[in-house]
Amino acid sequence: MIQNVGLIGLGAMGSGMATSLRRAGHKVQVYDVRADVARAFVQDGGVACDSLAQLGAACEVVISVVVNAAQTEAVLFGSDANEAAAGCADSKESSSGCAAAMKPGSVFVMCSTVDPNWSIALEKRLAALGILYIDAPISGGAAKAASGEMTMMSAGTPAAYAKAEPLLNAMAAKVYRLGDSAGAGSKVKIINQLLAGVHIAAAAEAMALGLREGVDPAALYDVITHSAGNSWMFENRMAHVLAADYTPLSAVDIFVKDLGLVLDMARASKFPLPLSSTAHQMFMQASSAGYAREDDSAVIKIFPGIELPKGAGA
Repeated sequence: MIQNVGLIGLGAMGSGMATSLRRAGHKVQVYDVRADVARAFVQDGGVACDSLAQLGAACEVVISVVVNAAQTEAVLFGSDANEAAAGCADSKESSSGCAAAMKPGSVFVMCSTVDPNWSIALEKRLAALGILYIDAPISGGAAKAASGEMTMMSAGTPAAYAKAEPLLNAMAAKVYRLGDSAGAGSKVKIINQLLAGVHIAAAAEAMALGLREGVDPAALYDVITHSAGNSWMFENRMAHVLAADYTPLSAVDIFVKDLGLVLDMARASKFPLPLSSTAHQMFMQASSAGYAREDDSAVIKIFPGIELPKGAGA
């Protein structure tokens, strides 16, 4: 068993993943720009690192659960640790990131949704430093992350898996090995995000039409979730709408980013994606209307002439 595993980013997914690792018996060292969040996590066991370099030096496997490629660059190579975890795109290489402190033969596991070509390039960049790499985006939501039941779409060398596989299995019920080099995991994740974004947009459109037509939203929700038109996203996200709870578990701007990556990947091969394009515009509209940091179900707020549920306590 690998005793020392590092996890960077204690957000909705990262905190659950760290909990799953601790539950499996690993000694978990964590870093988050919010020092109070890191301290709260380690009250039940583990170590809160004061810097990314400290974490990198102490751990055989480092797992990054930040938002995007820019944050991952900063976590690995950024000149300032606080800017790194906050999402600064400054990627100047220096000793303040974790890469310079990681020992040769250690493993970096990247769990963000990114451009596959960027992930392929990162594998080569880390290999030059003697660091193994697993391209391992994740899906399933915060509840499944906390219970160790999420899905991981991964790709990497056999040597990287030999060290990290027990940790991956502790965090995910399904760990898909999709290739022996980086890129395949990110491509599959982007296709998953295509479906997730389109399904959320379609669910919002359906609920909005029901509201416009005067259908009771709770009754509509009950019927659809027991009928062929249901989707996991309708069932999950429209529950947020009914509760009038737009606390961001996954924010509107996440799908501005992720559907943008979907379209970028397709554009490179001149492949048409009409539904993805429309869904992307819907999330862009919601973001520009002031809902960027609300739950992604807030995309329903772009529809005119409807009265949204006010929740049970309203």
